[in-house]
Amino acid sequence: MKTRKIPMRKDIVTNQMFPKKELVRVVKNKENEVAIDPTGKAAGRGAYIGLDVEIAKKAKKKRTFNQAFKIKVDDQFYDDLIAYVDHQQARKELFGK
Repeated sequence: MKTRKIPMRKDIVTNQMFPKKELVRVVKNKENEVAIDPTGKAAGRGAYIGLDVEIAKKAKKKRTFNQAFKIKVDDQFYDDLIAYVDHQQARKELFGK
């Protein structure tokens, strides 16, 4: 059997390549609204961050999405992102892959 190609994406905080399934996509739409995209299919400019709480906290500290999207992203979004990543990380540990 042929081995399937695994899509890789770069984490914008650590600048490391990871399989797409191990990352969370954050998207900025035309109205300059920034949101978490769990499906990975929302329209707009996307950036990826690893499923690790420490990486999400580092993104908040460095204001990574402000630089990536060239707009001001409020603190509430970063808090929501940390909570989402924490939930997904715990879910991954419970249920496996």
